[in-house]
Amino acid sequence: MGIASEFKEFIARGNVVDLAVGVVIGGAFGKIVTAFVEKIIMPVVGLLTGGMDFSAWKWTLRDAVVDAAGKETTPALVLGYGDFINTVIQFLIIAAAIFLLIKAINRVKKPADVIAPATPEDVLLLREIRDSLKK
Repeated sequence: MGIASEFKEFIARGNVVDLAVGVVIGGAFGKIVTAFVEKIIMPVVGLLTGGMDFSAWKWTLRDAVVDAAGKETTPALVLGYGDFINTVIQFLIIAAAIFLLIKAINRVKKPADVIAPATPEDVLLLREIRDSLKK
């Protein structure tokens, strides 16, 4: 079997196609959640915190160094924790949405009927012998 035919067989598997669809839908869902957090959630949080732009929250570790001509020689060293908090909120929203989706799927899914495997003939024969000896 050539490498091309092996690759074709690999791509044609259902799991690979399902994974590809999941990645594409996940990427689109991530964009929706990002827009939701940045455009709806964070403005409300900013309003509650006094109108400050939440993504602009930062902690300056070192100020920028400017020479006599006014040109910045060394940029400022800044920790942007507002962006980090924004990303954590996005993650929590995605995790909650996935949790609710899985919970709904599990509720809709009916448990598979458990079918007992057929008892082997030798076990049935031994049971008959046991029962006849009891009599």
